Amino acid sequence: MPGRLQISIGQCSDKGRKETNQDFHGVYIPKEPQLSSKGIAIALADGISSSDVSHIASQAAVAGFLEDYFCTSEAWSVKKSVQRVLMASNSWLHAQTRQNRYCYDKDRGYVCTLSAMVIKSTTAHIFHIGDARIYRLRGNDLEQLTDDHRLWVSQDKSYLSRALGIDSHVEIDYQALAVAKGDIFLFATDGVYEHVTLPFIIHAINKSGNDLDTAAKTIVDEAYRQGSTDNLTIQIVRVENLPRQDAKELYRSLTELPFPPILEARALFDGYTIVRELHASSRSHIYLAVDNDTHLQVVIKTPSIDLRGDAAYLERFLMEDWIARRINNAHVLKPCAQTRKRNFLYVATEFIDGQTLTQWMIDNPKADIETVRRIIEQIAKGLRAFHRLEMLHQDLRPDNIMIDSTGTVKIIDFGSTEVAGIMEIATPLKRNSLLGTAQYTAPEYFLGESGTTRSDMFSLGVITYQMLTGKLPYGTQVAKSRTSAAQNSLAYNSIVDDECKIPLWIDDAIRKMVDPNPSQRYEELSEYTYDLRHPNKAFLNKTRPPLIERKPVIFWKSVSFILTTIIALLLIKC
Repeated sequence: MPGRLQISIGQCSDKGRKETNQDFHGVYIPKEPQLSSKGIAIALADGISSSDVSHIASQAAVAGFLEDYFCTSEAWSVKKSVQRVLMASNSWLHAQTRQNRYCYDKDRGYVCTLSAMVIKSTTAHIFHIGDARIYRLRGNDLEQLTDDHRLWVSQDKSYLSRALGIDSHVEIDYQALAVAKGDIFLFATDGVYEHVTLPFIIHAINKSGNDLDTAAKTIVDEAYRQGSTDNLTIQIVRVENLPRQDAKELYRSLTELPFPPILEARALFDGYTIVRELHASSRSHIYLAVDNDTHLQVVIKTPSIDLRGDAAYLERFLMEDWIARRINNAHVLKPCAQTRKRNFLYVATEFIDGQTLTQWMIDNPKADIETVRRIIEQIAKGLRAFHRLEMLHQDLRPDNIMIDSTGTVKIIDFGSTEVAGIMEIATPLKRNSLLGTAQYTAPEYFLGESGTTRSDMFSLGVITYQMLTGKLPYGTQVAKSRTSAAQNSLAYNSIVDDECKIPLWIDDAIRKMVDPNPSQRYEELSEYTYDLRHPNKAFLNKTRPPLIERKPVIFWKSVSFILTTIIALLLIKC
């Protein structure tokens, strides 16, 4: 890579005219690969003067943030990771306050403010609770990025309205800003910014050159000279370099392993013996093989040689193995443990002795409701494992679902999966938001919108409908509807008819799951699977849908026939 994320930092903290320093600050710059996947973290906490234990809260908040953030899943977005960490810190601080002798006096508890930032790729993620401040300096423009969470009761008196440890719940301000090379971010407690003018801060930073520690001390000394009676802490962060890549360089950085050749039965390949080819397409080759060390059957997936120059395709191929190794769920395909050095580019996974859901539906054209429920519930469990890690499968379809000989259902093929944490990393590659199969793709993708967990739910609803009827809820019209107006006109084909024994309330649950409008679908997968087994009262209160909804074509043909008959009778009378 021609460049990677790099910062310079200057810091200074002093107790000032107080007996102790209740502020705490820190920065953590990890090495690769965490530098790219998680970024750089900076934090500043300010204790409250009325509490004798507030310095403990400040230290715990900053140390906990800097340590725990880098322990969160790489698949999570920065926002989710930090919010989880800060909520846990808040709960711990609040619990400590409840256990000490001042449990009913919040002003004497384990309370502090916290202002933090994560710089990942080319974005600064800001998290803020309290009245410490974060500024951004560009040129000679010093802009305050955070709001002071203070409640003013008079011109001279105010209280903190928000801080860590005050209550069991904490509200966290969040914003994401694009970062430019040369940007300077300034973290300061109220003991500093209330006593130093902005022009002085700008002059001190510009004058210091590359010595940001001197600039920080100069600003702290000025606040002290101006009569500050509080603790004095400041951090100055300058962005020296940002990751910049071009597609060819990224391709070379993705892998140095060569593409494997087309494999034949009985061939020896990286410690495996190829048994036979399972599937071949223009995008990949899939083989059944035996691990020569463990004698277990495995599946080997190799990329297409024709696409070896396509960096976007290669990135998605490598992501499949990355994703599989981060999901541990009985209903998601499991990767093989990597115990040997690889000499070629491929993915090795467990072998599922069974059939795809597509083949299962061919063999079971009239499946009973209970069997369908059991399969859908297992798919939902696997899908929840993706969603918990902020991953969208985006290509949920019968061909990507396997049922083994024990009846266990597993989701396979992660080539279209979107990972929130990875999407935050800048890349020159154009990511195609429409990677799924048209018949099962949610309508919002055809409008160019980003997917959500409800997009995967739409796909699951279509699969349920197809398992019960052998058809699609909107036929082939979804893929043809490329405007909001066209999607609003989509007519759901009810599965309830004179010969069908499916309860009306199940039809209503599926109808809600495949609603063209994402906001009208279920919020959680568990709600859907519950409604497939338990009649929803809202659905029970509805009557049987009219003929125009169940069979619109027959309805309009009937209306046309009646009108034609009336016109004919009128003409005869005339």
